[in-house]
Amino acid sequence: MSLLHDAARAESLTVLSRFRTEFYACLTARKDVLFELADAALCADGPVKTLVGLALAPEHRRGHGALYAGLNHGRMDVTRLRRALVSVPLPRAADGRLVLAVDVSPWLRPDADTAPGRCFCHTYGYGENKHLMIPGWPYSIVAALETGRTSWTAVLDAIRLVPGADVAAVTTAQIREVIERLITAGQWATGDPDILIVVDAGYDAPRLAHLLADLPVEILGRTRSDRVMRRPTPPRVRDPKGGRPPKHGSEFVFGQPDTWGEEHVVTVTDTRLYGKATARAWDRLHPRLTRRAAWIDHTAELPIIEGTVIRLEVSHLPSGAEPKPLWLWWSKTGATAADIDRCWQAFLRRFDVEHTFRMMKQTLGWTAPKLRSPEAADRWTWIHIGQCREVKGPEAVSRGAWNAAGLCYPGDRPRSSRKQRPYDPVCHGRHQRCVRRRPSR
Repeated sequence: MSLLHDAARAESLTVLSRFRTEFYACLTARKDVLFELADAALCADGPVKTLVGLALAPEHRRGHGALYAGLNHGRMDVTRLRRALVSVPLPRAADGRLVLAVDVSPWLRPDADTAPGRCFCHTYGYGENKHLMIPGWPYSIVAALETGRTSWTAVLDAIRLVPGADVAAVTTAQIREVIERLITAGQWATGDPDILIVVDAGYDAPRLAHLLADLPVEILGRTRSDRVMRRPTPPRVRDPKGGRPPKHGSEFVFGQPDTWGEEHVVTVTDTRLYGKATARAWDRLHPRLTRRAAWIDHTAELPIIEGTVIRLEVSHLPSGAEPKPLWLWWSKTGATAADIDRCWQAFLRRFDVEHTFRMMKQTLGWTAPKLRSPEAADRWTWIHIGQCREVKGPEAVSRGAWNAAGLCYPGDRPRSSRKQRPYDPVCHGRHQRCVRRRPSR
């Protein structure tokens, strides 16, 4: 048993060391400054509030001038870093399926009137619980979700949205590139379950399913409670009055239960926080598309994008508020009871990405610096993505199980004796000053 544990520790150290080496190789200009800046942010005693505060950390051995010069004039190979992020082990669902969440998180810059590339970002509950449009840099982020009693996610990609960008088109291209990198890295092979893409109500799930139909993916998205879907086209019956045959079936109005009809699948699950969760599913429902908005330039015949509509209802909420039903649209048809439970449980895991954004902003200081250049903001963003993968690496490393003896990596500078946040520190050189203690429980 001890030998197996030692083998797991050695394998985890090897994977993490290889990722850090690759991350350093992705920095092509002022690499030492950027690498030490990443270590300083990761090993800070408290939440990162300012960049100049990181210049005082022992991990950053240069002055604050070099720190700002590294962010403003440094360079990194983002393409290589993207490949490195998908080459390490990724979290998977219980059936071995990859589950990816896509969401937009803003870097608000309301006071930077001369900063280029700003656009209006939709904020929720900002100030006195208001929904406001505030100027900033929005980033579209793709992360792999985990299972179990954890809220960690593996961030795989980030793209800054430019003013006037079509969010659906950018998201589609971003997902396509991520899927192609996963296939190239061997994370998905022929015969594996399709990759599940989970999005919130701000995305058009049927459109994403149509644009990504050639990839091994399933789209699961939340829909508004006032939507109207259509059933399949009824069998053609000769009408004595003539006229054009119908293209769509009867309406399925989310707000009118008398239009729902009989469910195809019904599941009931007892949960710890929400009581009894009842999921009802209706098969082969599609939205009626019109030649406007996103489909205004579609020259061919408008497609019929069929899927499964899921209505989730719980007994109570942990906050005591009145629970409202949750409507989901899944891009597959012919769902079983196991598929329905897997879908709504995967969507609830999507909220883990919100915890990732909160950790990056409030603890690691992603949006704390007042950078003027959007290119510098992109470098700082990718540094944080690398930090998240380093902190939450292989389980044996990230949980601190290997570090009781103060083991370090060969070939790197020693770090200070302070504890790394939120788990044990990870350093690269064998040195007396690198001895660590496990954090108190």
